[in-house]
Amino acid sequence: MSTREGGAGVTTGAGSAVSDGPSVGTHARRIGGRERVTGTQQFVADIRLEGMLHVKLVTLDVGRARITSIDASAALALPGVVDVLTPADLPQPVPRFGPAYQDRPVLADGETSYHGEPVAAVAAETEAIAEQAVALVRVEFEELPAVTTVEAALADGAPLVQAPHVRPAGDPLAHTNVLKERHYGWGDVDEAERGADVVVENTYRFPMVTHFAIEPHGFIADVTPDDGIRLWSPVQHPYLLQKMMADLFDRPLTQVRVFAPDPGGGFGGKQNPKLEPVLIHLAMRTGRPCRLILTLEETFQAVRRAATRVHVRTGFTREGRLVFQDLDAEYLIGAYADIAERVMTKSAYLACGPYRVPTARIRGRAVLSHTTPSTAFRGFGTPQMNWAVESQMDAGARALGLDGLQIRMLNLAGRGDEVVKDDFPADGDWPETLRRAADLLGWNTPTPPGRGRGIAVGIKSGATTGLSNATVRLLADGSVIVYAGTSDMGQGARTIYAQLAADQLGAPLEKVTVVMGDTAVVPFDLQTSASRSTVFMGTAITRACDDIHAQLRELAADLRGVDEDDVRVEGGTVHLPGESLPITAFVRVGLGRWNGELIGNGRMRKPHMADHPLGGTPAFFEFNCTAFEVEVDVETGEVLMHQHVTVSDVGKALNPLQVEMQDEGAAIMGLGHSLMEHVILDEHGRIRNLGALDYRIPTTKDVPLRLVTGMVENLDGPGPHGAKGVSEGALLCTAPALSAAVTDATGAVFTELPMTPERVWRAVRDQVQERVSSS
Repeated sequence: MSTREGGAGVTTGAGSAVSDGPSVGTHARRIGGRERVTGTQQFVADIRLEGMLHVKLVTLDVGRARITSIDASAALALPGVVDVLTPADLPQPVPRFGPAYQDRPVLADGETSYHGEPVAAVAAETEAIAEQAVALVRVEFEELPAVTTVEAALADGAPLVQAPHVRPAGDPLAHTNVLKERHYGWGDVDEAERGADVVVENTYRFPMVTHFAIEPHGFIADVTPDDGIRLWSPVQHPYLLQKMMADLFDRPLTQVRVFAPDPGGGFGGKQNPKLEPVLIHLAMRTGRPCRLILTLEETFQAVRRAATRVHVRTGFTREGRLVFQDLDAEYLIGAYADIAERVMTKSAYLACGPYRVPTARIRGRAVLSHTTPSTAFRGFGTPQMNWAVESQMDAGARALGLDGLQIRMLNLAGRGDEVVKDDFPADGDWPETLRRAADLLGWNTPTPPGRGRGIAVGIKSGATTGLSNATVRLLADGSVIVYAGTSDMGQGARTIYAQLAADQLGAPLEKVTVVMGDTAVVPFDLQTSASRSTVFMGTAITRACDDIHAQLRELAADLRGVDEDDVRVEGGTVHLPGESLPITAFVRVGLGRWNGELIGNGRMRKPHMADHPLGGTPAFFEFNCTAFEVEVDVETGEVLMHQHVTVSDVGKALNPLQVEMQDEGAAIMGLGHSLMEHVILDEHGRIRNLGALDYRIPTTKDVPLRLVTGMVENLDGPGPHGAKGVSEGALLCTAPALSAAVTDATGAVFTELPMTPERVWRAVRDQVQERVSSS
C-alpha cells in the first residue's frame, strides 16, 4: 500500500493533463506515460534504418587474459556476415576514450581487463547470423591473475590494472592501482579525539550492483559523406557523446549528430559513451548503418555501481554530540575510469553527512580492478558513504543509550549551518524533514512486540557547475513548442517543462509540445544527471518565456500605441491600460495577420570555480529522511517491512504526483542493495549471476506493507518557484535506516550489505550464541 502525505507548507490538489488554471503544483498527467505503458513508445531498439546491419560482440569468459591471436576467417566465410572488426583493424595504437580519462580502448588492446570486455565485433545481415558468427571467431588467449577486491588491488605486488603509459603523464600513482586519492577535512582529529567520551570504530562494505534498467543499452551508427556520423543512443548526455565522438574520430561537431530517443530508464548507467565507437568503425568500414542492442546479461558487463570499503572512527560527547569524524573510503571502480573518480570525489567531500561536525579527516581513493567499469548510479556514491556514516550514528546511539532520532536531532544541521567548513551551508529546514518522517512512522508510539524501528538521513550535492539552454516558440494560435537538450529517462522532465511553459505563456497543457533528443535541433544542455533538470533546464525555460514576455510587451505597445512600461505580462495574461487579454487571445490578434511567432531563448549557467574541490558549490542539496518498522523471522532471516517512510526536502513540488513517483521508485531501488542485490564474482573474475534469474531485484513480493512518501516544501530552492532537485533522495539512506530497524528488532548489528536472509539469519544466530556464552 502506498500513501501520500503532505509536509510543512505542503499543498496537494487534484490536476490533470488538461486544466484551465495554473498547471504548476498540480498532479498533471505525465507526458509520454501512456505511450510507455502501452508499448507505443519508440526506443532505440525499435528504430530500423534501410540496409542496417546487426552487430554482436566477441568476448572471453574470463576476467583477465592476454590475447595472443584472433582468427576471424571462419566467421567471415559464413554467408550473411559482412564484417568482423578486431583490434588489428583499428588505427594503431588502439584509440582510447573516456569522459574524464582517455583510458578505455575501443576494443581490448592486447589484454582483456574485465569479464565481458569486447575483443572483436561481428556485423551481419541478421542478428541470428551475427550470433552464429561470434562463435566462429577463434581467440587464443592466456588467462592472467585478476584483482577483483579492494584488498587484492591494494596488496603489495598486485598486478597493475592499467599500464603506467595509459595513465596521465606525471601521475604519481601510475605504478599503483589507485587512480585518484582525495583528502578533505578541517581541524585536528588527533587532538579532538582526546575530548571525546565515546569513540566508535567500524568498517563497512557496500556491494557491486548493476543498474538493471528496463531498456538495455542500444546503439545505431550511420556514416555517410554527406551527413557525417549519425548516432542513435539512449544516452543521458547527448552533447557529451557528440563531443567525445568528434574528438575520437577527428571530426568537427557539425559532422556528428546524436539522436537520443527517450531512454527506458538510465539511473546514471547511460550517461557516457560505451560501445558507440565500435559501431562507428563498423559503419565506416561497411558503408551501412550498424545496430547493436545489448542483452540484459551484457548490460551487467557494461555498467555497475562502485563497491566500497569504508573505515570510520567517530567521536561523541557523553551527551551524544559529534566531536570528530575520521573516514577512509575506498571505491572499487573497475578497469577503466569512466566517471567513477568523480563519484568518489563528490561523495567523499560530503562524507560527514548533513551534520555539524567540528573536526573531520577524510581520505577517498578510487581503486582500479579487473571488474566491470563502474559509473554514475542514482545517488552518485552517496548511498555507499551514507551506509557507513549513518550506521556509525546508530552505533554511537547504542553506546550512549540514545535512540536514532535523538542522536540525529542533536547533531543535524539547521538552515545556514555548515556541513563542510567554510562552504555552502545547509539550504533547508532539515530538522523539520526528520521530525516529519518520525511522526509519519509513529516513532514515539509504543513499538509492537517483535518489531523494530530505524531512521536515517542523507544529503547529496546537486550539480556544482553546468549550462542549460532552452528555446521556446510561441506560435500564432497560442500553442507552444519547447526545445530542451535534456533526456527524459523516466523522471518526467517533459511534463515539468510543459507545465512551466504552459503557465508562463497561458497555454493549455495539451497545446505545449516539448522537443528533445537531437543535437541538430535542440540547444546545448550539459547533462541529464545530478537531479539537475528541473533546476537548470527548468530555469532556462522560464527565462526563455521571460524573453517572450519582453517581446509581448513590445508588441502590445506597438499595437495599442502605449508605452512598454505600461504593459505587464504575468499569469498567462497581457495587462494593458484599461484591458487584460490572455496571451493566447492576444497573439491571435498580434501575430495572426502574419502567421508569425515569438521566439524566446534562455539559459542557466553555473560557472566553474577553479579553487573549489568540486569545481563549484552545490546548486542545492538533496536531503531525505527514511524510516522503517520491520519484523524479522529469526528462523529464516526474512525481513518483513511493515512501514517504509520517506520524506524529502523538495523546495517546491512542481508536480507532486511526479515527486511521489520518483521518491517511491528510489525507495524501492534502495531496498535492492539493502536486502538482495550484489554482483557475484568467481576466482576467475567472472560474473556468476548474470541476468534476471540469478540476480535478484525487488518485486511486488518484496515491497513494504505500507509505503509512505512525504515532502517538505519551503520554496527555498534555486529552481522555478523555489524548486530543488528530487529523484535520488529516497535511496540515499535506505540501507542504514533498514539496518537500524533490523538491529532494533533482533539485536544483531550489520556492517556489510546486502542483508540477505542468510546474512540476517547468521547474524541473529551469532548474536544469540554470544549472549548465551556471556551469561
